[in-house]
Parts: sequence; C-alpha cells; structure tokens
Amino acid sequence: MIYFRNIILFSALVSVLACKSTYTPNTYTFPDPKDTFSKEIEVQEKKTYSVNGVSASNEFDGARLNDFTQINDNTYRATITPENEPINESSYFCFDIWSEVEQNITLELHYPNHVHRYIPKLSSDAINWTRMDSILYDTLKGPDLASLRLTINPEKQYVCGQELSNSTHNLEWSQKISNTSPNVRLSTVGTSTLGRPILCLDIYKNDPKNKPTIIIMSRLHPPEVSGYMAMQSYVETLLEDTPLSKGFLENYRILVYPMVNPDGVDMGHWRHNAGGIDLNRDWSHYRQKEIQVVTHHIVKTVKQNNNEVLLGLDFHSTQEDVLYTMTDNRPSSIHGFKDIWVQGLKDGLPGHDPFDDPYDLNSPISKWWFYLEFGGEGITYEVGDETDREFVRKKAKIAAIEMMKLLVLRK
Repeated sequence: MIYFRNIILFSALVSVLACKSTYTPNTYTFPDPKDTFSKEIEVQEKKTYSVNGVSASNEFDGARLNDFTQINDNTYRATITPENEPINESSYFCFDIWSEVEQNITLELHYPNHVHRYIPKLSSDAINWTRMDSILYDTLKGPDLASLRLTINPEKQYVCGQELSNSTHNLEWSQKISNTSPNVRLSTVGTSTLGRPILCLDIYKNDPKNKPTIIIMSRLHPPEVSGYMAMQSYVETLLEDTPLSKGFLENYRILVYPMVNPDGVDMGHWRHNAGGIDLNRDWSHYRQKEIQVVTHHIVKTVKQNNNEVLLGLDFHSTQEDVLYTMTDNRPSSIHGFKDIWVQGLKDGLPGHDPFDDPYDLNSPISKWWFYLEFGGEGITYEVGDETDREFVRKKAKIAAIEMMKLLVLRK
C-alpha cells in the first residue's frame, strides 16, 4: 500500500515539475547583470501640509510630495525625494495646492541631491492639463531647485511633473477598451508586490490558437506617462473599424500589459516598484513579483495556444523620442521588420526623422527578453517627456498602422 502511495506521490510530483518547466520562463546570463533583489524604500507620508493659510497635499494615488514649508512671506517650498537610491534622475513630483484667499506665490520644487527634470503640468480637475509656460518658472538658483510663479486660491490646483495617470485611470481605460470591442478580453493576470491588480488585454478575433503574437507593455517606470499615452494610441489604432485592423486581427493576437508597475505608479515613485527595483532590469531571474506575473503569463499563454511571439514593444519615456532596437547581428523571426517599419514612420510623418538607436545585448531588459525567450524582435519605444501630446498620439497611430501593414503582408 505504501509502495503504491509513493508511486502516486512521485507521479504527481513529476507532473507538477513538468508543468512548471513547461510554463516557466528561462533564466539568462547577461553581459551587464543587475542586482534585482528587493531593497528598502522610503514610503512617503500621506498628509495635507498647511502653512499660513496655504495647503499642499499628496493624499491621492500617483502623488509625490515629501515636505512643504514656507521660506518667506510669499515663497513656499515643496521638497521632493525619491523612494530609494541610487536612482535614475526622474525627479517626479505631483501634489495639489490651494490657499484660503487668492494670492500670488513663488513655489520652489526642491530635490536634495538630485536635479529638476519635468516641465510642470497644471490642472484644476486632474483631467485637462496645461504645460507651464517657461516664463513662469526657472532653475536659475541651481539644478536641484525650480521656481514656479503661481496664482492660488481656495480651489485645488494640481502641480505635477507629468499628467496624473494612476492605476484607477488605467483600469478605466482598459475597461473602456474591453467594453467597446468584442475582440478584447480584459483580465487580471496577477497582483503586484502590494496586491494591486496587473491587467492584461488579450486581443484577437475568433480562435486565438496558432496565431502569431505581439506583446505590448508600458509603465514599468512610474512617471513615464508620455510613453503610456503612445501605448494607448497604438492599441486603440489596432482596434479601429478599418479593413486593415480587421484583417490584422483575423491573423494575429496581441497581449497588452498596460501598467506593469501599479505600485510604483500609485506611490508616486521616480523609477522603482515597491521592492525598490527598476523593473526593466529584472528580465533574467524574475526576482520581482510584477515581472514574475507578466513573464509567466506570457509564456503560459503562448505555449498553451501555440502562439509564436514575433514582436515585443515596451513603451517608455525619456528626454527625447527614440526607438531602441536590436542590432543586425541578432536576427529575429521577423528580421528586417524594424528597418521597413521605421521608414514607414518617416514617410507617414513628413519632416520627422525617427531616431533609431540600435544597441547589442547588454543588461536584462524587456527588449532582449523577447529575443532570447522567443526569438522575436524586441523594441523599446521611447517618447520624449515633453513631446507634444497630439504628436505622441499621431506617431503611435502611424506606427501601429505600419506594423499592421507589414505583418498582414507577411501572412
């Protein structure tokens, strides 16, 4: 009896291990490996600061404000610090400010040991945003201090480095996309370190099996909102009611992970997740939960449905528009695609010369994971922090159209 019980237990163990090995992503050794074990972070205190009739608050998801003080009669200082260090100089800030009476003030943004990066965006409703005119702010006192000239009153005014776009906004957009297209299935594929849902939009027409697949993701880095906007426009274009989109969805599947780092986004982080790690350096050992969730879901989904991953697009933001692509010595399953795609972007945007910046295998980032795991083409689609928002959407739309043209012809 014990003998047979042991056989059953052994068989069950073999089955579990086989299942695990089938749907577990491979680990990789990169030339420039990164330490992605969790590190301690400083969690900002959520509070409303009130000084001499002027108040500022970080009591909403996506805010960043670490202190608020008065310097003199009409000068106030917002102190902004990162979640931990060392860290990329993505000095993100976001808070609302108001006063008991209308008045003109100078508002200083101070980053101890760091530098100012983003042109302030202002909003009264957190929906409509205006980029601050350069004549109303400066950094003349030093790179770690920006001075803003504001008129404040009892109505709250948002002051943010980028337009506020938190996990609630992401859920609303994802639900809208899902509710307006029969070809979109919205699901929660796992949770973040702190338990926030990680969403996936699974896009296809009819049967998903055997369809070549494109992976799209965004917001590995919290403040990179312009890249997120490009991702939204890109996905919306794939779902348009056009012959091209219909033909594309007949033959291809798209997996979209619109916000990979919801903890970092809602906590107002500059760069990292709740584990204090840059999630775009964890694509070799998957030590952070968010990367575990996304990679395991991708691998399991495509293997169960016999999907060949052709292309991975990871949307980010930086100081300028740039496409970080693969070098020619790394032929993918659609080798040559990106050169024609970039030319299509150039032709579709007269006067704009897309900056294609290929570099070879280096650190464990998503671009190289798509290549190593699937033999697919990996592209990091970077959008400038201050690129005109209409142009961001237009360029992404044309990029999606050019991709569909090329891949439909491939079929």
